[in-house]
Amino acid sequence: MSLLFSPASLGPIMLQNRMVMAPMTRSRATGNIPTALMAEYYAQRSSAGLIITEGTSSSPNGLGYPRIPGIFSPSQVEGWKAVTEAVHEGGAKMFLQLMHCGRIAHQLNLPAGARVIAPSAVAASGEMYTDADGLKPFPIPEAMSGKDITDAVAEYARAAENAVSAGFDGVELHAANGYLLEQFIRPNSNRRTDRYGGSLENRARFLFEVTAAVSEAIGRERVGIRLSPFGVFNDMPLYDNMEEEYAWLATELNRSAPAYLHIVDHSSMGAPVVPESIKATFRREFRGALILSGGYDATLAESDLERGRCDLVAFGRAFIANPDLVKRWKTGAPLNTPDMDTFYTPGEKGYTDYPAAPL
Repeated sequence: MSLLFSPASLGPIMLQNRMVMAPMTRSRATGNIPTALMAEYYAQRSSAGLIITEGTSSSPNGLGYPRIPGIFSPSQVEGWKAVTEAVHEGGAKMFLQLMHCGRIAHQLNLPAGARVIAPSAVAASGEMYTDADGLKPFPIPEAMSGKDITDAVAEYARAAENAVSAGFDGVELHAANGYLLEQFIRPNSNRRTDRYGGSLENRARFLFEVTAAVSEAIGRERVGIRLSPFGVFNDMPLYDNMEEEYAWLATELNRSAPAYLHIVDHSSMGAPVVPESIKATFRREFRGALILSGGYDATLAESDLERGRCDLVAFGRAFIANPDLVKRWKTGAPLNTPDMDTFYTPGEKGYTDYPAAPL
């Protein structure tokens, strides 16, 4: 499996292999500040070529879930510095995923003065867990004003600058899985009638404004974007012309020239199948690096790399349970089984206590 374990370049950034640790919410950031336990967790997995962090908010308004980190305060920047230093010592490069939760939030999870905001005043179906009062229905968010949109774009840019100050090699814009950037793109959550609603060109405007602002702040070679065509997570239903619209996004994002696009396929977890045709469209139309993720093991990843279907492959739950995943796959050692009951609970159990393979 020479390609998977071989070095690769991500623009000017050199990676020690083509294995990416996918971004995964783990809810261990006490007070929304990265901790020493988080530094240990990421350092344990630093044999990956690239680590993309859990979703990290650019704003107090974006902290939708309990115990997720931010990158908008000095204490958060300092907390992340310890993480990036530990990861770089292990040889991995590290991108911070910027995730504004938008309507996937609850007021009980937000700090004082923060607001649940979204493109339109349309609540998502379902419930949100809160530490204060358990499961609560998603609230009706406030529809963002023009000023709210301008402020949010600026917050993304400042957050990217903060990420570089904290030692990150770049940032990934989370435009997938039903969060704020995708809430603008999808017609069910965006009912606006101004220049940010209606046509796809208008619905994608916020994503392109954020991409431009972040690229100007830190350089487009430090920017990646995550998309989930045919994803339905967080009340994002399928619609008739979805493939056509995401094909248009592939072409237009190529003009923005970020370092990579990261395409999510959660069909292995029960989501709708992402057509191979849309993955082929992204490969054809986008000239930067392409990361594929979802349901991969080492054999399938090697096959897709050999066939030129992608440049890097991201792995999620395998990295949760196997801090030494690269070594295990190189040597053929058996894998630990992830404990799903501890994916989002506080503390080290199910986080930093998975054993490494015997020497």
